[in-house]
Amino acid sequence: MKLYEYLAKRMFAEHGIPTGNGILCTTPEEVEEAARKIGPCAVKAQVLVGGRGKAGGIKLANTPEEARARAAEILGMNLKGYIVDKVLVDPQIKIEKEYYVSISLDGMARKPLIMASAYGGVEIESVPHDKIVFSHVDILTGLLPFQAREIARKIGLTGDLAQQFAQILLGLYQAFRKYDAELVEINPLALTDGGTRLIAADGRFNVEDDALFRHPEFPRVQEGTDLEQKVRAIGLAFVQLDGDIAVMANGAGMAMGTLDTLAYYGGRPANFLDAGGGSGVEPTAQAFDALLRTRPKAIFVNIFGGITRCDLVAEAIVQVKKAKGIDVPLVVRMVGTNDVRGREILAENGIQAYTDMGEAARAAVAAAYGKGA
Repeated sequence: MKLYEYLAKRMFAEHGIPTGNGILCTTPEEVEEAARKIGPCAVKAQVLVGGRGKAGGIKLANTPEEARARAAEILGMNLKGYIVDKVLVDPQIKIEKEYYVSISLDGMARKPLIMASAYGGVEIESVPHDKIVFSHVDILTGLLPFQAREIARKIGLTGDLAQQFAQILLGLYQAFRKYDAELVEINPLALTDGGTRLIAADGRFNVEDDALFRHPEFPRVQEGTDLEQKVRAIGLAFVQLDGDIAVMANGAGMAMGTLDTLAYYGGRPANFLDAGGGSGVEPTAQAFDALLRTRPKAIFVNIFGGITRCDLVAEAIVQVKKAKGIDVPLVVRMVGTNDVRGREILAENGIQAYTDMGEAARAAVAAAYGKGA
């Protein structure tokens, strides 16, 4: 379970990590009052999604009146499928440099893994591997002070800053263990106050679901957009993305491969949808309902028939298309059990059907954007 930034920072503060002592607010009036106490501030949407700043979910304000106006713009906005109902008012800080630090679980090593870098402020996936420090922690001894200082040295910190970093990392590890976290992350860990102080400018805190019974103090956060929650309620694995080609596949691995193939040919997937082994009309209709609600430019269905018979899937697709009057291009790739008959059924009803996933992906991209891939 993911925690909101304000909750993550509460956990950090409990363990001696400087956070700026922001104030949680739910109305523009509360934001104005908070800004009178804090001074120049940042109004930050509290939603479980990355890229808030680029999406308009973080705004700076220099006066209480300006903070109220910025809060009125953010509260109630739809931010990547999430409706903002609360904001965190943080003091503005002048950032001299941004660092990255996190602790996660390494399942292969069966140990906590510390990752640290002098290149913070961006997604860690975009940082070159050789610019990241990796260090496992022995679960029996825990993180020792000399290990924390060594990591600080490896990311270029010395003197008092190295000591500050070590204390922050030790506190982060204590929070990680105490609250059964699977990930704690500070990005950026900001160098401020003229290069003399480190502060957690943002924070992530994911708690292991199976350990939640030990932590009744945490609010149960329903992760996912309204659409994601509704689709999951009917038993489908669904994740909403920010593209415009809707995707349905049978199997999680197949769905991931479909997303990668679309992206390779220049397409932008609108979702991840694992429809499982259902081949009947009703499960297919439910899957298409989810796809259509993303308002796609095209739909790409990728079916590998094992136990699932392709001809039955094809019949279900045809019935659903006729019943719902789907008016966006529909491209299907179908191989496996009874696939020849399945493709015949689709072709008889004017639906493009392919055997090669790359060819089908190119056709979906061309159908969505009106040009060759």
